[in-house]
Amino acid sequence: MTAPRVLDLFSCSGGAGWGYRLAGFEVDGCDIAERPRYPFPYHRGDALEYLARLIGTGDIDRYTLVHASPPCQAGCALTVGTNQSQGWGGTHEDLVAPTRELLDRTGLPYVMEQPNGRAKIRKDLSLCGEMFGLGVLRHRNFELGRWAVGRPAHPKHRGYVRGHRHGVRREGPYVAAYGKGGGKATVPEMQAAMGITWTDVHEELTEAVPPAYTQWIGTAFTTARQEVIV
Repeated sequence: MTAPRVLDLFSCSGGAGWGYRLAGFEVDGCDIAERPRYPFPYHRGDALEYLARLIGTGDIDRYTLVHASPPCQAGCALTVGTNQSQGWGGTHEDLVAPTRELLDRTGLPYVMEQPNGRAKIRKDLSLCGEMFGLGVLRHRNFELGRWAVGRPAHPKHRGYVRGHRHGVRREGPYVAAYGKGGGKATVPEMQAAMGITWTDVHEELTEAVPPAYTQWIGTAFTTARQEVIV
């Protein structure tokens, strides 16, 4: 049986892609910045232009699922940079709506991911590091197109995120995998907390989707697909 294949758009360093691989997918990435540490076949270029080209040529049909993490810093609760030509740009972008338009045109099931904030996506699924026993909280919302899955329970957090906040230093079981100073996590701490070993680039780690999230999503997707086939 041929393995399902996912197109990982705005792929950054490959946190989402690695989770799909753990769930049994073949993975192809696309990002506008140079990502030498991305662990799968990868196209460097504008993700939306690339997706439009795949749709136009019919090559999109080789994929089973499309995952997209478009920039939306204007609506993000924690602005951490943009996907400009060098990867970490200066202006705030909102590519959610044009990404959704193209995802709808593919005719394929899709997953669109955003951090907590005001990004205009459906919150069909929300995941948190505590659901998977991770050392980060890193809440992420997911819009699901052409498929659905039940929402897992969101367990109570076990304590604080370690670091300084409003002049108070707190200790806790989670690290702050963003920014620098004030007790923020070191690169090795971020790698360990999220289960990411193939990149040690600070900026990539601060934006990464923990692979446990997309491993769960990918497994749920293939299970739902098999149930439909049966």
